[in-house]
Amino acid sequence: MYNWKAFLGPMRVSFLLLTPACVVVGLGSAMWTTGHVNILEFLLVLIGSLAGHISVNAYNEYFDFRSGLDMRTVRTPFSGGSGTLQALPQLAPSVFIMATGTAGIAALVDLYFVLTKGWALLPLTMLGLVIAYTYTNWLTKNPLVCLLTPGTGFGLIFVLSTNFALTGRYSWPALVASLVPFFLVSNLLLLNQFPDVDADRTVGKKHFPLVIGRRASAYIYGAFLLAAYLSVIAGIILGYLPVTTLIALATLPLAVRAFNGALQWADDIPHLIPILGLNVQIVLLTPVLLAIGLLVG
Repeated sequence: MYNWKAFLGPMRVSFLLLTPACVVVGLGSAMWTTGHVNILEFLLVLIGSLAGHISVNAYNEYFDFRSGLDMRTVRTPFSGGSGTLQALPQLAPSVFIMATGTAGIAALVDLYFVLTKGWALLPLTMLGLVIAYTYTNWLTKNPLVCLLTPGTGFGLIFVLSTNFALTGRYSWPALVASLVPFFLVSNLLLLNQFPDVDADRTVGKKHFPLVIGRRASAYIYGAFLLAAYLSVIAGIILGYLPVTTLIALATLPLAVRAFNGALQWADDIPHLIPILGLNVQIVLLTPVLLAIGLLVG
């Protein structure tokens, strides 16, 4: 028997704030298009989404331990794993069970909404479960797939499935709103890969910082930041988002600082660490501000 606190590392609890930050965007789009939602259904969506996120984290921890990757990384607060399985390797089978069990919880929540709201939700939920299991071992072998998968999971899947679960349909406002976390969460993983380039090379991963270099990848990071904010502006111009969602642009000064820092310190990891922290602030605050704009719009 292990102290339950030992499992908090593989769950990466501090990273779980990303889930509600993305799910509330789906809530906001549902409220803006319908004017009302069932709060109990929203809480159920949040529980299922958190379970899915825990599953992704635990699978990642387990597979990176099995490959030996986390023994080679220089751990930072934002990358390199939690270190739990390096300290307690006998915990690995239990972490795999936890990952599979939380994936099962997410699947049950998904099934409930598929049966009650419509089968059109099924492809999206199935894609989410596939991503949870295959990301670490397979999807990180292709730079473009590795870049876009995190944003697909937390942006497109979380936002669109939340909106569908609450309204019973997909909508253009939800799709446009989902582009903001799509670009930002893809950026989150992109920048967090900078410290792990050398270690990731030893296990066959092929992400952009490894393939084209950190400095060139910093320009991708900047392009995705710009795309996130332009998505809001385009959504307002096209009538898919209310003008109040301009509040999401309040983090733009932080984004400028983060981009400049990523360029300046791309190959200087100790100096890059504060930029990784600044990026986390952008990724969490911007979707929440977007959701507020939708809720009051």
